[in-house]
Amino acid sequence: MDTIRLGASGLDVSRVILGCMSFGEPGRGGHAWSLPLDQARPIIRQALEAGITTFDTANVYSDGSSEEITGTVLNESAKRDEVVIATKVHGRMGPGTNGAGLSRGAIMTQIDASLRRLGTDYVDLYQIHRFDPTVPIAETMAALHDVVKAGKARYIGASSMWAWQFAEMQHTADIEGLTRFVSMQDQYSLLMREEEREMLPYCLDSGVGVIPWSPLARGKLTRDWDATTNRTESDEFARSLFVATADTDRRIVEAVAQVAAGSGVPRAQIALAWVLAQEAVTAPIVGVTTPQQLDDAIAAEQLELDDDELALLAEHYVPHAPTGF
Repeated sequence: MDTIRLGASGLDVSRVILGCMSFGEPGRGGHAWSLPLDQARPIIRQALEAGITTFDTANVYSDGSSEEITGTVLNESAKRDEVVIATKVHGRMGPGTNGAGLSRGAIMTQIDASLRRLGTDYVDLYQIHRFDPTVPIAETMAALHDVVKAGKARYIGASSMWAWQFAEMQHTADIEGLTRFVSMQDQYSLLMREEEREMLPYCLDSGVGVIPWSPLARGKLTRDWDATTNRTESDEFARSLFVATADTDRRIVEAVAQVAAGSGVPRAQIALAWVLAQEAVTAPIVGVTTPQQLDDAIAAEQLELDDDELALLAEHYVPHAPTGF
């Protein structure tokens, strides 16, 4: 597995990032499909053996148990300075003003809680999980800056928001002499390309690394349109996606199947290879629950699509209403 610089920063990440939302105690946080420690351990170790160095989680995933599982296995299986750990802050983790959001109190409280769960003194990348319109931007950026200066995070990143909000946060950091975001984690796949309008060009121009979430569109790109899984049956957010554009999205899924059949590889590899081929993308975040899914993610890094295949995969896209903010 190759590594690549995260935007203009000095941080090297693996070309595919393992998303750890798939790991967590099923009874915590509402993800009935997540894998507990004994099932997550072999997958994380498989990722390490394949050269994946970068692992993305969040405090809210399975009510903190994703961080606990990720930290436990990485501490068992790798040296701390050989892996990149990314986590996030914003969602509700407890009562009161410090239990959620991006206030100074919330950020300072939640970074310490995440570090305890992960079993580490620092995270490599600390990301705001969403934009918080209730807190002054300057307060959020100053708190994140202090987290970095305290050595609790090496870099900071952001996640899904409007491009103007992200630009305003970066501008605030610049004028106040604070730490800038080095990454944007946004939703991007063959079925959701709205970030091509503003966010991706902005990131490419300003040296911000892009690490998309849901590059397989919650698995829709990996199977027939009407197929279901245990996750799709219990994932309320997934069921709300791609409803208004189902007719054209179905054609994209069929194009993925056509290219996959012609190449003799699974559909997941084709869909991921398309994301990896996009200029603005640094490394997609891929969540898996089986060894085969991880094998496909690893193999996609070496798969090159030709111009005709890229055109076929992209030709049926129509505008979508942005989701996931």
